[in-house]
Amino acid sequence: MAISQSCGIVCCCEGGEQKTAKKRAAGEGNIRKRKDGRWEGRYVAGHDENGKPIRKNVLGRTQAEVREKLKAAIELAHRLDISKAEDYTVEKWVNIWFELYSKPNIRENTQEYYRRFIDLHIIPHIGSIKLTKLTSRDIQKMYNDVREHGRTRKEQKDKTPGLSSSYVRGIHTMLHNCLGRAVKEKLIPSNPCDDCIPPKIQKKEMNILKPEDMAAYLREAENRGVLPMFFLVLCTGLRRGEISALQWEDLDIERKILTVNKQAAAVKGGGVKVVPPKTDTSVRQISVSQQVIDLLKQEHEKHPDNPIMFPSPVNGGMWYPDAINRLHQRILKSAGLEHIRLHDLRHTFASVALQNGVDIKTVSSMLGHFDAGFTLRTYTHVTTKSQEQAADTMGAFVAERM
Repeated sequence: MAISQSCGIVCCCEGGEQKTAKKRAAGEGNIRKRKDGRWEGRYVAGHDENGKPIRKNVLGRTQAEVREKLKAAIELAHRLDISKAEDYTVEKWVNIWFELYSKPNIRENTQEYYRRFIDLHIIPHIGSIKLTKLTSRDIQKMYNDVREHGRTRKEQKDKTPGLSSSYVRGIHTMLHNCLGRAVKEKLIPSNPCDDCIPPKIQKKEMNILKPEDMAAYLREAENRGVLPMFFLVLCTGLRRGEISALQWEDLDIERKILTVNKQAAAVKGGGVKVVPPKTDTSVRQISVSQQVIDLLKQEHEKHPDNPIMFPSPVNGGMWYPDAINRLHQRILKSAGLEHIRLHDLRHTFASVALQNGVDIKTVSSMLGHFDAGFTLRTYTHVTTKSQEQAADTMGAFVAERM
């Protein structure tokens, strides 16, 4: 039997039953050859809340491979032991996770959402609980309470005290990531979010601007001097932040192509700034019609020296995204049309395009979705109707040849 004690690893490779030359210290590992021919390294990764050792293993084809894996695993285990989790409350850990792991890798708007989740809900409900004592039941109670009584503004709380299912699922997603990191750092043995049941998202009926209402809507937009902006939204499905951030250099008139590679976002405390698109797939090139080109040329003549495609009439800079929302609502009201969200113009574009034979992959790329499957699921009601029409067409076609 050959024995090696370098790096705190004891190797035993001959004979049936494993033996060691001395009692191993905490965290020390050992290597043995298994009956299936592979090599196995065993080590103590830490200790649970009762002080019992948590044993883990690594596998490899050769003794040298396992020795390297075992050395790395032991070093990682020594960095942060489960026993050290006693130093953390949920509040302390979630704040460390947010600043160290989350904040540097997410957009500012998402940072604000996460900070709200933490300060308004997680800390008040479970912040004082020791990280090692946090249970799925604690988390589930928080979800239920936020769903039923989560609003903090009094004027809103009196009308609808609870928050939406999608909001609670946002908390769940963030907290699951936070506690997942605690598992990776061996602060807790498992993620208590795994056994929680976040509320199902209530699917809202999709609204669109009805084709018969488009003329009245666009007429009112023209009366307000913003026809090119809203005509472009209806023809491309651009998001409000993407519309606000457009510049003339993004338009290739000869090729009739619009490049979308940024969006505008409101700055906390006032102002607007350019930020990266919502997702990587949101960076895209969109073909536009000659009608769009003609309207954009007219728009450019109004302010030829301003690089922004649709400057705000207030200061000549980018529109506040919320201000475009309010303008959209005023257009609807003046035109005598029922309320729909500005984002519903994006749904209008997609629905009309699909109903008129544009393929799902093209619509998906124009919208900047990450895949056509997402577009297909979002607009199932449209594609189902198209399938019904296709079925009727094929049925009639084949029946005529009987």
